[in-house]
Amino acid sequence: MFAYILEKLSNWFESAERARREAYLASSSDIVDLEHRLRSLEINGYSN
Repeated sequence: MFAYILEKLSNWFESAERARREAYLASSSDIVDLEHRLRSLEINGYSN
C-alpha cells in the first residue's frame, strides 16, 4: 500500500513538473526564444 501511494505521488510530481516546463516553453515570444529556452533546459537541467 505504501509503495502504491509513493508511486502515485511520484507520478503527480512528474506531471506537475512537465506542465510547468511546457508552460515555460509555451510562453516563448518567437522561435528564437523557444530554441534559447530549450537549450537552457538541456544545459541547466530540467529540474530548475
